[in-house]
Amino acid sequence: MSSALAALEAQVRDDLAKTSHPNAPWLEPVSGPDGKPALDVLIIGAGQSGITTAFGLMRSQVTNILVLDKEEEGREGPWLSYARMHTLRSPKHFTGPDLDIPSLTYQSWHEARFGKEHWQNLTLIPRVLWVEYLLWFRRTVGVNVRNGCELLEIAPAGNGMLAAIVESGGAAETLYARKIVLATGQEAMGNWTIPEPLRHLPDTLVARTSDPIDFEAMRGKNVAVIGAGATAFDNAATALEAGAAEVHLLCRRAEIQLVQPYIWLTFSGFLRHFSDLDDIKRWRFMSAIMDLREGFPQATWDRCARFANFHLHEGSPVEAAKEIGGAVELQTPRGNILTDFVICGTGTHIDFTERRELKNFADNIATWADRYQPPADEQSPRLGRYPYLADDYALMERTPGQTPWISSIHLFAFASTMSFGPSGSSINAMTTAIPKLVHGLTRALFRADLDRHWASFKAYDVPQAVIPRPKAPE
Repeated sequence: MSSALAALEAQVRDDLAKTSHPNAPWLEPVSGPDGKPALDVLIIGAGQSGITTAFGLMRSQVTNILVLDKEEEGREGPWLSYARMHTLRSPKHFTGPDLDIPSLTYQSWHEARFGKEHWQNLTLIPRVLWVEYLLWFRRTVGVNVRNGCELLEIAPAGNGMLAAIVESGGAAETLYARKIVLATGQEAMGNWTIPEPLRHLPDTLVARTSDPIDFEAMRGKNVAVIGAGATAFDNAATALEAGAAEVHLLCRRAEIQLVQPYIWLTFSGFLRHFSDLDDIKRWRFMSAIMDLREGFPQATWDRCARFANFHLHEGSPVEAAKEIGGAVELQTPRGNILTDFVICGTGTHIDFTERRELKNFADNIATWADRYQPPADEQSPRLGRYPYLADDYALMERTPGQTPWISSIHLFAFASTMSFGPSGSSINAMTTAIPKLVHGLTRALFRADLDRHWASFKAYDVPQAVIPRPKAPE
């Protein structure tokens, strides 16, 4: 470790100690139905959202927590799997996991690693360095992470407790927790999609952007990418850089979208208070924002456009697809395209039944369609499928009383977007969204223990001062 990084870690320890108030313990150990110690909070997902949630809880003296991730250490989140951009898309000055502790910011870490001049000359944060930073962050603040452990099922365990069935090394076990946070990213409440016209194609000819894709095998081949968001462009660029003969990117819109709505909404008022709006205004905002989809930065376009064999097809939704001699013919309103492989950059869809961990209650999770009916000109079945969340990110029941225990499951992922804006999926929202989530978790834990706190208060008899009393006359 360099002396600069060692000095930074010492600064982190000093900053955390100086800002630890109030640091009095306020939670007592609890036992699960098996008599063994139970967790106060179990966090599923050790990506940037999961470890930052853990850090926020630790700052609030909620330390009996565990973070699980099915991947090995260093491969949490999308960064070293299906994130195929060279750099983050967020401006380098955006903060997030640090939760307003300056020594924990990416900038502080980068300057300790490479110097201040290097930071000044940096345009965007390299993706692989962001992974290194997140690992450094979690180790430095002491987040308890168990890798190689996958959540299989959530069930009620009685007494305000949840049972999480997990698998690690081929063996299943049950962990008990008072609260569970699902910080599982894009596919938390559904899965990545393949457009209907392509679903009959074999895996050898079509893939989703979330799939492991052998780009080296595309050398000299024709590739089609469906979709025109930043992720679609990243995959097109990766195929081009791997030596694909031709890459065709198919955009269903008449003109490709150049506006990035998330830039507009990155201000404190929206990020902090969007979830306070009534349903009419929340629906209207998010319907407009999500209909725009996610734009792409200039560097993403340039990465593709520098190749003469890159072809953008606007106004070209795929209407049909058929396999022809080991290739695929895509039918669009502007002509047919013959390609050797198709990559679907069409995002995710919400379908609770596709998540096995939700199987015990998938049919009773309240959706936006259950709670709000928009005017005829604002209807959207797609958005109506999003979960309708409580003010603490908790799941709510479609039919009250059937599964009341799901109010102890808190969703902090992309599917939180309709209720909270881009809080569980974006770096730009972390500084406001994580404290809101932590506030909700600690509020529920405090209320659940209120009788104990009242008894503790009534029994409290520690004097603050000692006053000498004259001896009584003998």
